[in-house]
Amino acid sequence: MTAARYLVTGATGFLGAHLVRALEAAGHEVVRFSRSSGGDVLDASRVKAAATGCAGAFHCAGKVSRRREDAEELYRLHVEGTRTVLDACEAAGVARVVVASTSGTVAVRETGEPVSNENDAPPIGLIARFPYYRAKLFAERAALERAGRLEVVCVNPSLLLGPGDTNGSSTEDVRLFLERAVPAVPAGGLSFVDARDAAEAMRLAMDRGRAGERYLVGACNLTVREFFARLGRVSGVRAPWVPMPRSRELARAGAAWVDGLASRAGFRTPIDPVSVEMGQCFWYVDSTKAERELGWTARDPNATLLDTVEDLRDRGVVWQTGT
Repeated sequence: MTAARYLVTGATGFLGAHLVRALEAAGHEVVRFSRSSGGDVLDASRVKAAATGCAGAFHCAGKVSRRREDAEELYRLHVEGTRTVLDACEAAGVARVVVASTSGTVAVRETGEPVSNENDAPPIGLIARFPYYRAKLFAERAALERAGRLEVVCVNPSLLLGPGDTNGSSTEDVRLFLERAVPAVPAGGLSFVDARDAAEAMRLAMDRGRAGERYLVGACNLTVREFFARLGRVSGVRAPWVPMPRSRELARAGAAWVDGLASRAGFRTPIDPVSVEMGQCFWYVDSTKAERELGWTARDPNATLLDTVEDLRDRGVVWQTGT
């Protein structure tokens, strides 16, 4: 990739900040666009002005939330925001845009097999239950609909971990684990990837990704129990062992009952019913396509977990340091 000028939306977010560093380390000039600097992905004129003169753009802006009451805001920021950003980039003469999507637009199942890849149809029945993933799916579709007018590539990371999540958007579950606030073990499975490696996948996709395609990136597929066990080994915190019922309906009902009792008592539980239901699903990812076509590789997942734990502790986000 020769040196160029690139627009990065969401430049101060977890993924965006790592991407900015990766691009600058490769010798590129970066135009940072974020809410903290007065940018708004729904303001076409501001996006166009920022994109003017850029060879390409990376669209990372958005909001991570599991709250069902945030559904309208999530749709507006992700779907309408993606349309606005890509249309403004086209108007500014930008030829190529790499969009940060999520593995959850395709890689979620009721069971752990088979592992999902880019050719699988989105499981609409499951995705519809989670406002964040529903919004990201519609945003991805909006982006790829513009592939005839722009070169659009989607990169779909699984759960982002690693250092630098200053907003707590992706590492909240690790924080809860470290503070011994996870009461039981969900029956599902997850995939995670280092945010620094996801940023590298974005960078590679600008140069090597095929227009109109998505690329799943995940470093490790584990059951939630295996994930907690690994976290326990790297952190020194004893993992929870009580299993949740395998049924999503029973687990969701139990979590909702506890959440209701807590609300009537005037406080909130750390584990909400939506998170419990998500934990009963399997979010496994096959990254073969990204490895083959982008030349992408993931670092040791245990190193990512250790860096995540150390970063949370070093920043004073958690206080629990032992068993």
